[in-house]
Amino acid sequence: MSKSLVIDDLYFVLNRSNKRKTVGITIDRGGELIVNAPYDCPLEIIEQIALEKRFWIYTKLAEKELLSQNQSEKEFVNGEGFYYLGRSYRLLLISTKSPTPLRLYQGRFMLRSNEQDHARKHFIHWYTQHAELWLQRWVYLFSPRLSVAPSIIKIRDLGFRWGSCGSDGNLYFHWLTILLPPRIIEYIIVHELVHLHESHHNEQFWKYIERVLPDFGLRKQWLAENGSRFVV
Repeated sequence: MSKSLVIDDLYFVLNRSNKRKTVGITIDRGGELIVNAPYDCPLEIIEQIALEKRFWIYTKLAEKELLSQNQSEKEFVNGEGFYYLGRSYRLLLISTKSPTPLRLYQGRFMLRSNEQDHARKHFIHWYTQHAELWLQRWVYLFSPRLSVAPSIIKIRDLGFRWGSCGSDGNLYFHWLTILLPPRIIEYIIVHELVHLHESHHNEQFWKYIERVLPDFGLRKQWLAENGSRFVV
C-alpha cells in the first residue's frame, strides 16, 4: 500500500507492509524518497523519524546530484561502452544474420542492427543471465565462511539498492551488480550474507564483514563514489 507524504520541503512515497518491523528511509537511483513502514505504525512516528533524518537525506541527495553530473545516457550505437565485471566493452552493430540479438565476443558487445530499438531490453536480459551464474557461484563460496545458508538467490531490478536480504533468507541482487568490478561485487555479496546474521547495520554487522573482507571500508567507499557510473 503506497501513498504520498510531504514533510517540510521533502516529498516521500510511503509504503506500508505487514511484514515490515521498523521504519526505513531509502533514496532510489532517481532521487525519489521512499519510506517503508509497518502497516500499524502511527503517521506521527513516521514523520518524527523522517524529520530526525533530514540532515542525512539532504547529504545523500547532494551526493547523488554531484555524482549524476558526470553521468550521461547510454546510446546504443557503434563505439558506445558498456561495463561487464568492471571492464568497458565497445558496442558493435552487426548483420541481422547473427543467431543471437546480443553477445559478448572477441572483446566487443555485438548487437544485431535490427534489434537496436530493443537494445536496452537485450542488455538487461544478458546481464541478468550472467549475473545469476556469477553471483550464485560466489554466494555459495562465501556462505560457509559466514556460517550461513541463503534460501534462494534472485536477480531483479531493485531500484536504488545493489542487494537485499529478505526475512525468509532469500537474497536479491540488482542485475546492474554484474557491471561492477569483481572485488566490489564481493563486498555486496558479503554485505547481504551478513544480514542473515544481523538485520541492522550495527557494530556487530560490520565486524562480521571485516572478518571476511578486512578492506571492506575501501570497497564500500569506492561503491559510494563510483556506483552511479554503472548504468545501462
